[in-house]
Amino acid sequence: MPEPTLTPAETAAIRERVVGLMPAVLDDLRALTRIPSVSLGSFDQARVEESAEVTARLLRAEGLEVEIVREDGGRPAVIGRSEGPAGAPRVLLYAHHDVQPPGDAAEWDSHPFEPTERDGRLYGRGAADDKAGIMAHVAALRAHAGDLPVGVTVFVEGEEEVGSDSLATVLERHGDRLDADVIVLADAMNWEVGTPALTTTLRGLVRADITVSTLDHGVHSGMFGGPLPDALTALCRLLATLHDAAGDVAVAGLDHAEAADLDYDEARLRAESGALEGTALIGSGSILSRLWTRPALSVIGLDAPAVEAASNTLVPSARARVSMRLAPTQDPGRAFEALREHLLSRAPWGASVEVTLSDEGPGFAAATDGAAHDEARAAFADAWGAAPVEIGCGGSIPFVAAFAERFPEAAILVTGVEDPDTRAHGANESLHLGEFERVCVAEALLLARLGRLPTGPRGSD
Repeated sequence: MPEPTLTPAETAAIRERVVGLMPAVLDDLRALTRIPSVSLGSFDQARVEESAEVTARLLRAEGLEVEIVREDGGRPAVIGRSEGPAGAPRVLLYAHHDVQPPGDAAEWDSHPFEPTERDGRLYGRGAADDKAGIMAHVAALRAHAGDLPVGVTVFVEGEEEVGSDSLATVLERHGDRLDADVIVLADAMNWEVGTPALTTTLRGLVRADITVSTLDHGVHSGMFGGPLPDALTALCRLLATLHDAAGDVAVAGLDHAEAADLDYDEARLRAESGALEGTALIGSGSILSRLWTRPALSVIGLDAPAVEAASNTLVPSARARVSMRLAPTQDPGRAFEALREHLLSRAPWGASVEVTLSDEGPGFAAATDGAAHDEARAAFADAWGAAPVEIGCGGSIPFVAAFAERFPEAAILVTGVEDPDTRAHGANESLHLGEFERVCVAEALLLARLGRLPTGPRGSD
């Protein structure tokens, strides 16, 4: 069956409509960004409620039937629905309205919750991650105001940044309203400015806490140091076993895979990451495989006496938290057991070792050979004037796997508004405004193209 398509004139008309909408879209994005909707419990959760209410108003203004839902004591999620033409596919558009804490204000060049434009970028916490995702969906709805080519459900979560704990319950209780033929998850990034991307693989995640104990109380390091090991030294020796001499993860039994062969060299990695001169790269295989599809392991926290408060004492117990990223195919439960077995079998000097699971999340690998992905690639090419690439993501986005499990027949498109210089979660998070406009054009085109798909289950070929 020939691929459904838009004529050049139709494509140009949609682009023109979106471009004309951008000033108002950006005004609404700035207003959303000013709301410090940090979902971490130590912050004011009234601002998360405010963010949900503003998001709901934006969707109601586009004619959607909207409800704010809260499940299992979770943060507010917004669900909006609009019916499309009879027999047209239904598309679910996902984003999240909660944001990360701003961190140290001194590290920002402008106030984190006062969106500020500099050199073609909009700076502010949440300006990209993920309030721009919300506004990309709103822009696509406005581009088709009064004449949606597909049925649309918009789902804007309120706790993605704290683990989406209530998402499983939301999907269970509201699954009939969220079910769709195509799911667009707008919380990823593009390859670079000027080159769009579809994210097709995500690594999984295991976070674990490792506690090492050698004494039942602290003792004087001069009187007892020598024959007795302190827990912190034992912990350091144990953590050092997690990598081999080349820097590859040394835990046996983990999945490995190879990433797509894209042009990504060491110079680009160093520039994008801020690696200090002289710091060597670790691990083996291509850089993208090390970033996207092979296991990686980092020590991300340490409970031990602070340097300023340290005394001449043998530390009786010390604890570390490790973050292990997993190949997209890896079962996180099996990965944790492999990590636990590795650590318990290598306890230095007979130290007591306890390994507990802090958090886990599965990876994701998309099937990309269906009609929905074909239409997405065409829409991206039209919006950017450049063919999209398929990329992986080294980070873990557990909600993607949750949607894939709940709606196994749906085509899942992982898209996003970010670029390599967005600095999501860090100081000076920003949105490239030229790329954002292309994201909005692409989504409007995608809805139009999906509306041309032949009727049938899941809009199949």
